[in-house]
Amino acid sequence: MTTKLLVANLSDIDVKGSRKVKINDTEIAVFRLTDGSVLAVENKCPHKGGQLSEGMVCGTAVHCPLHDWKIDLRSGRVHEPDDGCVTTFETEVDSESGSIYVTI
Repeated sequence: MTTKLLVANLSDIDVKGSRKVKINDTEIAVFRLTDGSVLAVENKCPHKGGQLSEGMVCGTAVHCPLHDWKIDLRSGRVHEPDDGCVTTFETEVDSESGSIYVTI
């Protein structure tokens, strides 16, 4: 069963910034990119568990703040030469209200 939850508003997140939310036992990082898209991933690097919400956003990737692993925010895949993956979550932004929803 999937559930769509209101997690933030566009005005809560700066461009190239993030916000972390906890849903049940999962911490999720919600990112606002320069192209206007909003993406959400599990807030834990597969390498050493670094909080991705604290990383630097570059294009559609985030750099883990612990060891600079680069993770694609659309697919969740870690860029080579490193290997791994994080869970991604579907997002939706209401164009009128700016409300951000995450589907889990």
